[in-house]
Amino acid sequence: MAGIARATSLIVTPITPHRAVIVLPLVFPHRSFRVSGARIRCSAAGNKSPPPEFSSTAKIRSEVLSPFRSVRMFFYLAFIASGSLGGLIAITRLISALSNPVRAADVPEILKGIGIDFGAVSIFAFLYSRDRSAKNAQLARLTREETLSNLKLRVDEKRTIPVSAFRGIARLVILAGPASFISESYERSVPFTDDLLERGVLVVPFAMDGNSLNLESKETEEDNTDVGKKKRLWQLSPVYTSEWAEWIDEQKQMANISKDSPVYLSLRMDGRVRGSGVGYPPWNAFIKQLPPVKGIWSGLLDGMDGRV
Repeated sequence: MAGIARATSLIVTPITPHRAVIVLPLVFPHRSFRVSGARIRCSAAGNKSPPPEFSSTAKIRSEVLSPFRSVRMFFYLAFIASGSLGGLIAITRLISALSNPVRAADVPEILKGIGIDFGAVSIFAFLYSRDRSAKNAQLARLTREETLSNLKLRVDEKRTIPVSAFRGIARLVILAGPASFISESYERSVPFTDDLLERGVLVVPFAMDGNSLNLESKETEEDNTDVGKKKRLWQLSPVYTSEWAEWIDEQKQMANISKDSPVYLSLRMDGRVRGSGVGYPPWNAFIKQLPPVKGIWSGLLDGMDGRV
């Protein structure tokens, strides 16, 4: 320690009569040492923190969506333990039979039992691993949906609400890409404005290139679409765009999509993700697949919005 003190500027800051913090910025620019009694503890700033745990809300939703998965996984573990125990007992019998010529005739039967035990262990271990992977994938998806539900949207100059506030009210379609992609998507949606609004669709345009949006269609005298309905369909805008960009980039990375690719993502009436894709959203497909929000089917098909 004395050698280090001579080579660099040594700063000692007392904490208590028996403790001190020694900072060596020149020798170890990314490390700090804490002296406590006779122990020296070192921590590196470059160490990665452990991955975050899944939220309790995501776990509860996972149990609701797959109520029997935990029961299956419990029985899989019980069968694995039973098969492993039976296999270990059979191995001891095999060793005893091999060492005793009188019991040599039992060896084929014992080997058959060992094969059955470890075959069963392999099958149940595979089933358990498959259910566990499905559970983790579902929890990750539900966690991403929960993060999305907490992102903020601006309805007008006075109102800012989270995405979760639209559950049971609207089916959001999120567009993320350059401003030119958003403008072209707007032009393509104009003929379907009335039908989209009847199905509770609201668009969230997010220009990721930072350019301003000009959502004005090429009006003609024959255009019968109400301008107010267009603005209503496209009235939402993201707030805290850095959080939106981070969430969208994470989705692209998980889907192995280039960060520069324009994408769309549609939500169900209950807030779950129903589909996504690269390129322009299929407005005509939404109209064919989504039921109207009013009438005999209102509320009945909120969570059954079909596929893209």
